[in-house]
Amino acid sequence: MSSPERDIEAVLDESGPDYDSFSYERPTAGHQGEVFMVSLKVGGETYEVVVKFQAGDPDFALEPFLHEYVADRTDVPVPRILVFKRDPELDVEPYFVTERIRGENLAASMGELDRPTRERVIAHTGRTLGDMHANIGFEGFGRLALDEDDQRLIVDEFSWDWQAFFTDLVESYIDRLADTPFADLQDQAREYIDSAIDCIESTGPPRLVHDDFRPANLLFDPTETAPITAVLDWQLALAADPEYHIARTEFLFIDPAFQDAAARNRLRKQLYDGYREHLDFDPAKGFEQRRAVYYFATLLWRMLGFEAAFDDARELAQGRAEVRFRQQFDQLATRLP
Repeated sequence: MSSPERDIEAVLDESGPDYDSFSYERPTAGHQGEVFMVSLKVGGETYEVVVKFQAGDPDFALEPFLHEYVADRTDVPVPRILVFKRDPELDVEPYFVTERIRGENLAASMGELDRPTRERVIAHTGRTLGDMHANIGFEGFGRLALDEDDQRLIVDEFSWDWQAFFTDLVESYIDRLADTPFADLQDQAREYIDSAIDCIESTGPPRLVHDDFRPANLLFDPTETAPITAVLDWQLALAADPEYHIARTEFLFIDPAFQDAAARNRLRKQLYDGYREHLDFDPAKGFEQRRAVYYFATLLWRMLGFEAAFDDARELAQGRAEVRFRQQFDQLATRLP
């Protein structure tokens, strides 16, 4: 019978060095799928790696491909792939092994950072987005995938029209609300998006977008000038409009996490200034309206993960969180154009 210990042992027997012993633990935040941080004892030395199993993901091969693809073309900090087994010889799911990069999970520390450290983190976040967008582009919009025949990177669900692709993306979020505590908001969400979608332009430069770019998927070292040490979980990657990525990052890192308007504006400036080290960005050209739509769409996306995020919370805490999400839904709806 499969178990984490048995599966990790099989990976090490197939792909690892001759080791004396090993131990493992699961990460406390972030990470999609079956992920384990593994420590190996080899000749008196300790080595650390990360093992990730397919866990039913049909597009599993995309993530290790993107690790190398991004690392080869940008300075975005991504863990290097040590081993990828699409068809393991032993009885385990497909897996890959990466180096383990030191750093704290940003989601666990974000609220406790002092002002200078927080500003350095946000500025580096902006530089990271700018680096992705400046160096990796595509011909059209869609989801990134690997060609089944030759494993080339392709844009799936291809569209020349950003507004059309984004509309389909948001409609998929709304459809999936049916299986969440927010199913009663589906009709309202559709009405709000239908009335606001025209402000989203159809044209734009299709760039690499990490569509799960959030504090829980970043590691950081507060002592470093460039504090972000790793960007994780690349399986939700798009060819999308850079403005969408910027606005989504603002929502997940800055607004509404900080209630003080001056703090939000200061952090936005850090984000934009970091981004501008790679690309021009002018938020004055209608961005505020489009940002409101992107914020609302990002909240719908967060609602889809509500039950997983609060699965271990007590009923009272879960209830309070649901109320906050509903209040945010109403607040963001009032900002829509």
